[in-house]
Amino acid sequence: MKPTQIKIQNKENIFIKWNNEKETIISLKYLRDECPCANCKGETILLKTYRPPKLNFATPDMYVIQKIEPVGSYAIQITWKDGHNTGIYSWEYLMKLDEDEKENKKQNYQPLI
Repeated sequence: MKPTQIKIQNKENIFIKWNNEKETIISLKYLRDECPCANCKGETILLKTYRPPKLNFATPDMYVIQKIEPVGSYAIQITWKDGHNTGIYSWEYLMKLDEDEKENKKQNYQPLI
Protein backbone atom coordinates (compact mmCIF):
# COMPACT_ATOMS: atom_id res chain seq x y z
CA MET A 1 0.00 0.00 0.00
CA LYS A 2 1.07 3.55 -0.72
CA PRO A 3 -0.43 6.83 0.40
CA THR A 4 -2.29 9.04 -2.02
CA GLN A 5 -2.58 11.93 0.47
CA ILE A 6 -0.73 12.99 3.62
CA LYS A 7 -1.68 16.09 5.56
CA ILE A 8 -1.68 17.63 9.03
CA GLN A 9 -5.12 17.74 10.64
CA ASN A 10 -6.01 20.29 13.33
CA LYS A 11 -2.31 20.71 14.28
CA GLU A 12 -2.68 17.51 16.34
CA ASN A 13 -2.82 14.60 13.88
CA ILE A 14 -1.40 13.35 10.64
CA PHE A 15 -3.98 12.09 8.15
CA ILE A 16 -3.02 9.51 5.52
CA LYS A 17 -5.26 8.26 2.75
CA TRP A 18 -3.98 5.03 1.20
CA ASN A 19 -4.37 3.81 -2.38
CA ASN A 20 -6.85 1.16 -1.16
CA GLU A 21 -9.06 4.00 0.23
CA LYS A 22 -8.19 3.17 3.87
CA GLU A 23 -7.67 6.25 6.05
CA THR A 24 -5.17 6.53 8.89
CA ILE A 25 -5.06 9.17 11.63
CA ILE A 26 -2.09 9.23 14.02
CA SER A 27 -1.57 11.85 16.71
CA LEU A 28 1.57 13.94 16.25
CA LYS A 29 2.54 13.23 19.86
CA TYR A 30 2.43 9.45 19.31
CA LEU A 31 4.20 9.82 15.96
CA ARG A 32 7.09 11.74 17.56
CA ASP A 33 7.24 9.61 20.71
CA GLU A 34 7.57 6.52 18.49
CA CYS A 35 10.20 8.02 16.18
CA PRO A 36 12.12 5.02 14.81
CA CYS A 37 15.54 6.69 14.54
CA ALA A 38 18.62 5.46 16.39
CA ASN A 39 18.76 8.63 18.51
CA CYS A 40 15.27 7.93 19.85
CA LYS A 41 15.04 4.13 19.94
CA GLY A 42 18.62 2.88 19.76
CA GLU A 43 20.49 0.61 17.38
CA THR A 44 22.79 -2.39 17.22
CA ILE A 45 26.05 -2.24 15.27
CA LEU A 46 28.54 -5.11 15.21
CA LEU A 47 26.77 -6.80 18.13
CA LYS A 48 27.00 -3.69 20.33
CA THR A 49 23.76 -2.05 21.35
CA TYR A 50 23.25 1.66 21.91
CA ARG A 51 20.17 2.67 23.87
CA PRO A 52 19.61 6.41 24.20
CA PRO A 53 18.63 7.90 27.56
CA LYS A 54 14.92 8.51 27.98
CA LEU A 55 13.86 12.13 27.70
CA ASN A 56 12.47 13.49 30.94
CA PHE A 57 11.11 16.65 29.38
CA ALA A 58 9.10 17.79 26.40
CA THR A 59 8.99 21.06 24.55
CA PRO A 60 6.00 22.35 22.59
CA ASP A 61 8.05 22.32 19.36
CA MET A 62 8.67 18.58 19.72
CA TYR A 63 5.18 17.82 18.46
CA VAL A 64 4.93 20.35 15.62
CA ILE A 65 5.79 19.20 12.11
CA GLN A 66 7.79 21.68 10.09
CA LYS A 67 8.21 19.61 6.92
CA ILE A 68 7.38 16.19 5.46
CA GLU A 69 9.51 14.84 2.62
CA PRO A 70 9.24 11.60 0.63
CA VAL A 71 12.04 9.03 0.95
CA GLY A 72 12.09 7.06 -2.26
CA SER A 73 8.74 5.40 -2.80
CA TYR A 74 8.62 3.66 0.57
CA ALA A 75 8.63 6.25 3.38
CA ILE A 76 8.54 9.84 4.63
CA GLN A 77 11.05 11.81 6.64
CA ILE A 78 9.61 14.32 9.10
CA THR A 79 11.36 17.46 10.23
CA TRP A 80 9.96 18.55 13.58
CA LYS A 81 9.96 22.20 14.63
CA ASP A 82 12.62 21.52 17.29
CA GLY A 83 14.99 20.44 14.48
CA HIS A 84 14.78 16.67 14.93
CA ASN A 85 14.70 15.02 11.49
CA THR A 86 16.43 11.64 11.58
CA GLY A 87 13.37 9.39 11.74
CA ILE A 88 12.28 7.68 8.54
CA TYR A 89 8.71 6.40 8.71
CA SER A 90 8.08 3.61 6.21
CA TRP A 91 4.56 2.98 4.92
CA GLU A 92 4.57 -0.30 6.85
CA TYR A 93 5.64 1.43 10.07
CA LEU A 94 2.95 4.11 9.70
CA MET A 95 0.28 1.42 9.31
CA LYS A 96 1.63 -0.33 12.42
CA LEU A 97 1.55 2.95 14.38
CA ASP A 98 -2.08 3.43 13.37
CA GLU A 99 -3.03 0.06 14.84
CA ASP A 100 -0.81 0.33 17.92
CA GLU A 101 -1.96 3.82 18.90
CA LYS A 102 -5.52 2.53 19.20
CA GLU A 103 -4.24 0.05 21.82
CA ASN A 104 -1.99 2.70 23.46
CA LYS A 105 0.93 0.41 22.71
CA LYS A 106 4.60 1.45 22.67
CA GLN A 107 6.87 -0.02 19.98
CA ASN A 108 8.96 -2.92 21.23
CA TYR A 109 12.63 -2.39 20.46
CA GLN A 110 13.82 -5.09 22.87
CA PRO A 111 14.84 -7.43 20.00
CA LEU A 112 17.97 -5.26 19.65
CA ILE A 113 20.94 -7.33 20.78
